[in-house]
Amino acid sequence: MTRAPLLLLQHVERSFRAGDQEIPVLRQLSLAICAGEMVAIVGASGSGKSTLMHILGCLDQASAGRYLVAGQDVASLDSDALARLRRERFGFIFQRYHLMARLSAADNVEVPAIYAATDRAARRDRAIQLLTRLGLGDRAGHRPSQLSGGQQQRVSIARALINGGQVILADEPTGALDSHSGQEVLAILRELHAQGHTVIIVTHDMGLARHAERIIEIADGRIVADRANQPAPPPDASHPLAVQDAPPAAAPPAGRALQRVRAWQGFTEVFSTAWSALMAHRMRTALTMLGIVIGIASVVSIVAIGEGAKRYVMTDIRAIGANTLSIFPGADFGDDRAAGIRTLVAPDIDALHALPYVDSVTPVTSKVQRLRHRNVDINATVHGVGAGYFRVRGLDMAQGVIFHADEERRHAQVAVIDENTRRKLFGSAAPALGQVILVGSLPCVVVGVAREKKNIFDENSKSLNIWLPATTAGSRLFGQAHFDGLTVRIRDGQPSAAAQHGIERMLAQRHGKKDFFAYNMDSIVKTLERTSRALTLFLSAVAVISLLVGGIGVMNIMLVSVTERTREIGIRMAVGARQRDVLLQFLTEAVLVCLLGGLIGTALAYLIGLVLALLIPQWQMVLSGNAVAGAFLCSSLIGVVFGYMPARNAARLQPIAALGHE
Repeated sequence: MTRAPLLLLQHVERSFRAGDQEIPVLRQLSLAICAGEMVAIVGASGSGKSTLMHILGCLDQASAGRYLVAGQDVASLDSDALARLRRERFGFIFQRYHLMARLSAADNVEVPAIYAATDRAARRDRAIQLLTRLGLGDRAGHRPSQLSGGQQQRVSIARALINGGQVILADEPTGALDSHSGQEVLAILRELHAQGHTVIIVTHDMGLARHAERIIEIADGRIVADRANQPAPPPDASHPLAVQDAPPAAAPPAGRALQRVRAWQGFTEVFSTAWSALMAHRMRTALTMLGIVIGIASVVSIVAIGEGAKRYVMTDIRAIGANTLSIFPGADFGDDRAAGIRTLVAPDIDALHALPYVDSVTPVTSKVQRLRHRNVDINATVHGVGAGYFRVRGLDMAQGVIFHADEERRHAQVAVIDENTRRKLFGSAAPALGQVILVGSLPCVVVGVAREKKNIFDENSKSLNIWLPATTAGSRLFGQAHFDGLTVRIRDGQPSAAAQHGIERMLAQRHGKKDFFAYNMDSIVKTLERTSRALTLFLSAVAVISLLVGGIGVMNIMLVSVTERTREIGIRMAVGARQRDVLLQFLTEAVLVCLLGGLIGTALAYLIGLVLALLIPQWQMVLSGNAVAGAFLCSSLIGVVFGYMPARNAARLQPIAALGHE
């Protein structure tokens, strides 16, 4: 009974374009190879034997004709299916070994098993076992540069067998070796054939071909001879280089557990490979990250500085009462009729206190008066205020106390002065508390000194100020019962705009018309917040330009990396890597570079914040979690966006073209 061929070529042609011409390499070639055969394909250089091997190993595809592997037409397979076919059925032994320089012997052997999603421990055991049986157990941790040619070829053989290697394709396996190493490699190939592997040797050496049981001669792209051969008996199985099948690995977990294990394993493999590639070129990686570092540090610093500035300004606003509403007579500031309007009176205060959304109300009447103490005579602004004024405006006492509601009811002649006034009247050392000063012609006792506040929104911080009870100032100093204004503190949590509307409506009803206007500090807060957001957005947009420049740098370096590692890509594809495996590997490298740059850039922004805090203690950068998260998101997006094109270019390379790249 005739066996069905494992590999079947029917009228296969392969040609290559050179300029405007098509150069034929294989011409109407038909060939059948059964499982378990040891075949030698021989021919002179340029005869097409290497092209034939590439088609047999699914590294290349025919221009015409059919090629079937175990009855399956490879022309119907996509790139991923071809990769699976190479991974599961074929093992390649190349004349030039094609080992990856930065991986150890064991790591090189494991590469096909990585793409087969083999458990890490199982594939490591299998790799060590194969290397040991090939006489390289003590060299498993050595890199290719530390191995001889024969040892490298044996590593290549172990790699071909890691996934089983039903079909071994050996391209001039002894061509780069000395005679002794060549004989050892030949012995291994014959032992593999004896164990049931299909071995196909491509060579121009007829002496090597005579060890096969079938010799196929090819010339000018055609088979000119196909004959059986009687090779010498294979070496004894006790030969020190004899290779035996490894015992099957333990069954992996099934179902979703298997999917999770493989997904995690795949992620760690990609990450490990990407990290290894980056560390192989540390200086280039560092320079590539530099643009990302500068961009991320700029964005995070600008956002943090903007947030710090906003908090600094908001602190000043809140210090004078961010939830306060100031009410003045007239239609607006500068209204000439305001001086003749005298409708803001004490009963208005009682009515405002009755509103549920009002926390407190204080009257304000201010005039410039002469202050005298002994021989010191100065001008100061005298404010007639209620006892709650200091709480509303956030004024603290440096010395003494504020006057109370009882003193306001008694029209007490007490006064609170600011630091500027204290220095003018009493000097820097003399005590102020208990001293009597003349306010106009009214003697008053100093009961408190307000703490100096450097507030950009408080005009009183730049002048000489003295505060008296509103009743005292109105009746005994100014001679008026009405107020220049009212300051209303709105309860925390109450909507400012709604509260303002309610207060205005109530006062308009009391006065019979709206003869006043309200100035809400909340409008300043909202305006500043909008301005701060706009400024931060603008500066961030400027900083993002440096991120884009850094991203272009990443893309440029990744393109260079793809060019430099084209042969490595070809090796990975030859041993079973899919296009998405290659795409994911290079994309991960780009994202990893950007994430590292983001981490360093964030750390740099933090250091900038520490330096700024030392130089300007009252204005500190505020590094928010959102800014840091945004920075890392930005880094990841830059890695994906600017790394995709190089990664795609790498994934689209043809295995055979990549393998031949120098």
